[in-house]
Amino acid sequence: MATVDKKTGQKPGRLYVKAVFTGYKRGLRNQHENTSLLKIEGVNAKAETRFYMGKKCAYVYKAKNLTSCPGHEKRSKIRVIWGKVTRSHGNSGAVRAKFSSNLPANAMGRRIRVMHYPSHI
Repeated sequence: MATVDKKTGQKPGRLYVKAVFTGYKRGLRNQHENTSLLKIEGVNAKAETRFYMGKKCAYVYKAKNLTSCPGHEKRSKIRVIWGKVTRSHGNSGAVRAKFSSNLPANAMGRRIRVMHYPSHI
């Protein structure tokens, strides 16, 4: 249950926009796993992708084993692979992103969080 802010009476908003990992950058015969293609929700044109350039993105997933988390006393199964939106891809609002370690193939079609930071406004 989300907490309500006492001053405004509103729930805190999400600091990210939803995206889907659609695949890797590829040519006709070769694919390059070091660059991932993301389709951001509500972005349907190349011009709309400019806002997201340089934004951080995160692939959040659950693993089998518990690991310690910085700043928390409990161990957790949740892991994150961090990345960054690098440029647009095509004319229909897809973007390219590079992650700290390449996204696994089983992440295709799964949710990616594109954060609203760092801000360039």
